[in-house]
Order: sequence, then structure tokens, then C-alpha cells
Amino acid sequence: MRKNLRWKVILIVGVTLACIAGFAGFPPKLANMKERIHLGLDLRGGIHMILQVVTDDAVNMETDQAVERIKDELRSRQISFSEVRKRDFKRIEIREVDPQKTSEVRSLIDDNFQYWDRANLPEVPNSYLLTLKPSVEQQVRASSVQQAIQTIRNRVDQLGVTEPVIQEHGIASEYQILVQLPGVDDPARVKDIIKSTALLELKIVEPGYGPFPSRDAALRQFAGSVPEGKELLQSVRRFNDPSQSGEEWYLVSKVAAITGKDLKTARPTTDEFGKPAVSFNLTVDGASRFGRVTEENIGKALAIILDGKVKSAPRINNRITDSGQITGSFTLEEANDLALVLRSGALPARMNYLEERTVGASLGADSIRHGILASVVGLSVVIVFMLFYYKLSGLNAIVALILNLIILVASLAYIQATLTLPGIAGVVLLIGMAVDSNVLIFERIREELWSGKNVVSAVNTGFSKAFVTIIDTHVTTVVSVLFLFIFGTGPVKGFAVVLFWGLLANLFTSVFVSKVLFDYVLSGSPRHEKLSI
Repeated sequence: MRKNLRWKVILIVGVTLACIAGFAGFPPKLANMKERIHLGLDLRGGIHMILQVVTDDAVNMETDQAVERIKDELRSRQISFSEVRKRDFKRIEIREVDPQKTSEVRSLIDDNFQYWDRANLPEVPNSYLLTLKPSVEQQVRASSVQQAIQTIRNRVDQLGVTEPVIQEHGIASEYQILVQLPGVDDPARVKDIIKSTALLELKIVEPGYGPFPSRDAALRQFAGSVPEGKELLQSVRRFNDPSQSGEEWYLVSKVAAITGKDLKTARPTTDEFGKPAVSFNLTVDGASRFGRVTEENIGKALAIILDGKVKSAPRINNRITDSGQITGSFTLEEANDLALVLRSGALPARMNYLEERTVGASLGADSIRHGILASVVGLSVVIVFMLFYYKLSGLNAIVALILNLIILVASLAYIQATLTLPGIAGVVLLIGMAVDSNVLIFERIREELWSGKNVVSAVNTGFSKAFVTIIDTHVTTVVSVLFLFIFGTGPVKGFAVVLFWGLLANLFTSVFVSKVLFDYVLSGSPRHEKLSI
């Protein structure tokens, strides 16, 4: 054997062993393959969701906070004004400020509220209209998506889901999130946990008013409008007998004494009656503020509000510092889930479900069986055809094809790619594409043999003439596959990944490995007069 041929054989054997060790370990074991080949949602079973963050909520919250800050700033500087109100979710009106201090107000806005564009309000004297800058608005929206992704990831991690996919989806301006959770056995519960905003607020209840049996009853008490700085919130009472369930309305302060951001931890527990509840501990800063607020409001009720609903309104009997408890007719599972979402933090905005799909584990197993069956049938048909049509040379193509599949599986294992059902379809397609290159080479060799060339010359010429065509077809296909990967969604990307690595492997096996196999056979006797092709 020639020296350069020996090194080529060693290279092929080395690549083969490295690939087998990559996906099956050494020594090869089936259990290793199951660990290293990651199955997608459609093969393993689980939940696939596409969520859209309602980023208007985040912008709205930014505007609400700015309104309260402006009021505080004006009052602290003793600047009179008739009203500071939100015109819409990103514009604020400051009406009728002290005409003697208009320059001070302008300086205040320009210095302390740089994220807002200031303009005069023409219909009202000494008034201003603030508009959130477009760049800041975009930043708030983008930030809310990233915060939502992190919050969802925190919640999923606490559920113990392995290999979840939580990432941005589609174009940035659509504010979408892709969530794929393989192996989940209780989809309804997981969806509730993910979607729950879990916005916790503790607010002082206005003494002497309510609770009211309805919102209309509350508004009649206040001549049709809610007092400045207050808001009406609903409390839904739930009993074992649905006919007893009802509602109550509380008048509470708009400003929360404590929010979910002040929580250090939350855990399920039971109340004094042995019913499920959630206890929480506060951060150092939150405990300090909570202690001050409760000390100043002893005798008043404290509304514990979750997602805009009053869960309970216990009376403050003494100063409370670093802990509290949420009650509200929870089941044990609801208490566990509430503690989980509180620990992971509140979502910055509501989320809408755009797409939702649940794949059962049995359906995934059926997909695997059918995919393997299709691959085996396709491979068998190709093997029979190549042996029948190209005789012993067909064996050359079969060896190259099997090595192609080994390299492909190893590539998926090494890069930790996820194998999906479209990916299996890509494998079946690759089986045909792989032998297509060999068919092109073999037909070239046949033409050279028919023209009268000897076997060695015909093989060399056949490979050299087919080489450019094979490279051209593979490069154009790889470019198309890259576009599929860049612009495609999950299933399409799975197909593209398999096709990409399969095409690269095919270049190695159909051109290099197949040629080495011919050279190895012909090296024993350079004067071969016949070739089984």
C-alpha cells in the first residue's frame, strides 16, 4: 500500500471511531446514545407555546410611575398645580402650575425627566404635555420581553423541567417568546404558572369605607368618582358552595407600601385554621418600609393584592417588619404554585397565547418508530438498487453512505443539536442525496471505460470530472439550507440543521472516502482490466 493511501485509510478509520465514540461512547452503548442525542418536543412529548408580551403594559407602568414622581417633585418644591394626569399610555398632562414658577417647572422636567419630551399644552395656560421619547419607549418594550423571558425561565427551573427552550421568537417588533418544555405531564398547571403575572402589592385600605358589595355601590358613596390618590379593587370570595360566592370592593391607596420586588422568599404554609396559605419574607429595605407603614397605620386594614385582586384584608394590630402571610381559600396546589411564581418574580406585563401545542409522550414514541422505519426502508431500497445496478461498486457507495450517517449523528451529538421529526425527514432525504453523488461519479467512470480507458485511469478521470459538479450542487444546497436556518422556525430549523451537517458529511464520504476505497482495491493490482460497475 502506498504511503499516502495508508494515511488516508488511517484518517477515515480515525474519523469513524471518533464519531462512534461521540454519540455512543467508548465502548459503544445504546444508553449513551439516548443521553447524547437530544430529542425534540415532537419526538419526546411536551408543550410548545408562542407567547406575545403585551408591552403596552410596561409602557403604561412607566407612565404611571412618572405621574406619581412628578406629583411628589412638585409638592416637595411647593409648586402648586391643578392636576397631573395621564392622557394615554405614553403621554402626561401637567395642568395649571403656579405661573410664578413656570421656569422652575421647566427646569425640573428637563433635568429630572430626561426620558420625556416636553411641549406646551395650548388649550390650558401654564400647562405642559410630556411624551415618552420613542427610543425610550422601544427600550422599555424590549426590556419587558427580556425580563419576561428571565421570569419564565426562573419559574420553569423551579418546576424541574429538563432542557427547556425559552427564547425570543420572530422579529423583534412582535415581542414574542418561544417556550418549549419537553416531558411535561401536567400541561394545564404549567401554562397557568407561566402566564400568571404574580404582581403582589400591599396597600392600605381607606378606613371608614367599605368593603362595598359592588363597584356601583362604592361609586355612589363618592358621588360617582374615586377620590384622588385612591382606587377601587375587587375581592372575590370563594366558598365550597358556588351559590355563596360573591364579591367585595375595597377603597385602597394607589401607592403600594410593598410590592413583589421587596420579597426575599415565599413558601407554602397553613394559616391559623389549618388552611393552605403562603408566607413571605421581605428584603432589608422592604422590611424597613413595611415596619414604618404598619406602625403609622395601626388599626387600619392592609389589602394583600395579587394581580389586581384583593386576596385578603387583615387588620394591622401592631408593627410588622420582615414577614407576612397571604390567605384566600387556596388549595394546596394553588398555594405551592403561588409561592413558586412569587419567588421567581412578577412578569413585567401580561402575555397572550398566540400558539399552543401539546404532544403526548406516546405520540412522540410513535413518531420515533415511524421515523426509524422510514429511514430503514429508504436505506434498504437504496442498498438493493445500488448493488443491483452498480454491482460490487455499489458496495463502495453503501459503505460511504453508512459512514455519512455515522458522521451526521455524531455531529448532532457534538453540537448538542435537537433531533426533531422534520430532522428525521432530513435524514431520509440525505440517504437519497448521498448516493446521488456516487451515481454521478459511477456514470462518469462508466463513460470513461466505454471510451477505452483502463480501470485506474477511468476511476481517476471519473472522480475528477464529477468533482466540480458535486461541489457546485452541495454549495448551492448549503446556501439554501442556511437561509432556512436563519429565517425558519423551530421545525424548519431542525430540518435545516440535519441537512447542513449531512451535506458536509456527504462531501467527505462521496468524494474522499469513496475514492480511497477504489484506490485501496486497485492498489493491490494496478493492471485491473475489469471493474464491477
